[in-house]
Amino acid sequence: MVIVKSEFTLALNQVATERGISVDDVISSMKGAILAAYYKENGQSVIDEERDITVKIDTNTGETHIIENKKDITPPGFGRIAAQTARQVIVQKIREIEKKTIISHYLDQVGTLVRGRIIRQDVNNIYVDIGKTEAILPRDEQIRKEQLAVNERYMFLLKEIATNPAGYSRIIVSRADEQLIVELFRREVPEIANGTVEIKRVAREPGERAKIAVHSSQSGVDPVGACVGQKGIRVQTVTDELNGTEKIDIIQWNQDIKTFLVSALSPAQVVSVVLDEKTKRAEVTVEESQAPLAIGRNGANVNLAATLTDYEIDIHQIKGKETPESKDEKEA
Repeated sequence: MVIVKSEFTLALNQVATERGISVDDVISSMKGAILAAYYKENGQSVIDEERDITVKIDTNTGETHIIENKKDITPPGFGRIAAQTARQVIVQKIREIEKKTIISHYLDQVGTLVRGRIIRQDVNNIYVDIGKTEAILPRDEQIRKEQLAVNERYMFLLKEIATNPAGYSRIIVSRADEQLIVELFRREVPEIANGTVEIKRVAREPGERAKIAVHSSQSGVDPVGACVGQKGIRVQTVTDELNGTEKIDIIQWNQDIKTFLVSALSPAQVVSVVLDEKTKRAEVTVEESQAPLAIGRNGANVNLAATLTDYEIDIHQIKGKETPESKDEKEA
């Protein structure tokens, strides 16, 4: 005997197969929605649980009936309403499943780089097309004063997938997170990708300046040189991916805090360092000519060095002989 499946059955199974949706789940959702539509048509906003009313759907024809105590109480013309409701339920179910699948896909990519195209902007958020879905770049994840152009593509850190109490999930991307710099260097520097060079610490003022401390336990490997690249090409590529203006200092990490702190304050030349390990404070002495470099514009250099070393840094100046070299450094 040849069984000829109806148009309704074929459509239902096709949707279920293509979208990965259970036919039983869709039918169950349809029944719930149709029952709600029945009550609404009869002037009730809430389903009366005391009444023994069920929905019967013929899975071959799609014909729908409202049954109460085994009696068919389907109102005249209700088939059209039921068909519209069923169509809406199927569309909604598809969207829910697709969204869950997309979110699941990106869940494995949290903490990695993603390139996206700017779609639109509002007062607080920028919306980004990242391929399969749309992500949000909130104000606090944006680089201050950076202008991102609609339809242009940029690199982002896929920071998190946030879910609100209602269960709605959204993908959050960032341009300001410190991890963005880490991942950019991991992409550009093979020695970081294969573990030969390790990024120990990162401090960043997004759009202004960043410092990264790198280390290699493998003899003969220059971690700073590896990150800078030949003629500075690697660090320049990272800078270009940000906004072209964020200066990145790459310094050698050292277990000795005094040595590390001196490096962290580069390009300033330090005369002496006195540490108070209990209070985590450091008194750093520099010549007057080096003070502007040690402090940096708006205090950026000393603040980043403090973040990098976990020490509060007090800069003390002493008079020293100003050489032509120090003049050049001050002007730089």
